[in-house]
Amino acid sequence: MKKLISFFVLIFLFSCGDYIEKPKNLVSTDDMAEILADMAINDQATFMFQNKNLEAGTRYVLKQHNVKSGDFVESFRYYVVKKKMNGIAEDAQKILLEKDPKADKYIKDKLKNSGNVPPFAR
Repeated sequence: MKKLISFFVLIFLFSCGDYIEKPKNLVSTDDMAEILADMAINDQATFMFQNKNLEAGTRYVLKQHNVKSGDFVESFRYYVVKKKMNGIAEDAQKILLEKDPKADKYIKDKLKNSGNVPPFAR
């Protein structure tokens, strides 16, 4: 009886290990941060060209990084479930700020005036 109970306990412990499988074509965290940074830049174009279909911009970003949309979505879901997306988003913010130093100064000035300073701006 003890063997049977310990067998079920072991099965339960091993079955709870991962509730999402690692995608076959997982996008690395560094590539994911760069893609998110490029998508943020693409997203800003929606304010300039409000009546245009900018879906092609998203496709271009993925093509530029040699990533299929399905692989991106699966990787995004994987990183969200594994609670790694906050770190990836912070890396993407750093990439954006490196690309535009004026934006870095603007953000720091705004944050100093409001009193809120996020970890990436320190």
